[in-house]
Amino acid sequence: MQSYQLHITLKQPVTLQIGKLGLFEFPAGQYIYTGSAKTNIQARVQRHLRCGKKMHWHIDYLLAAPLAEITAAELFEELECALNQRTPGQIIVRGFGSTDCRNGCGSHLKFLGTI
Repeated sequence: MQSYQLHITLKQPVTLQIGKLGLFEFPAGQYIYTGSAKTNIQARVQRHLRCGKKMHWHIDYLLAAPLAEITAAELFEELECALNQRTPGQIIVRGFGSTDCRNGCGSHLKFLGTI
């Protein structure tokens, strides 16, 4: 299984409903989201880059925010949770992108700090 990380800039603070997780405040700043795909990881990353898509994953809600921008995408041959656990940052939303995680990640979205 391949993993990826999206580097995201949120230019203004925003309050968002994240699917069934609830309503959360996201401060402006830099974020890293870690995800994976069993097959065709390129298609998964390309989907994240598109606008106007159906809201399916937690990350879709954040990326739909008007001032959210993916600034880089990286691919890895490392397991998603291992990659996420070695990524520094603060957890803003518990369970974000990790509701099925069995490795104690807490969240697959990390806040790196303000711009």
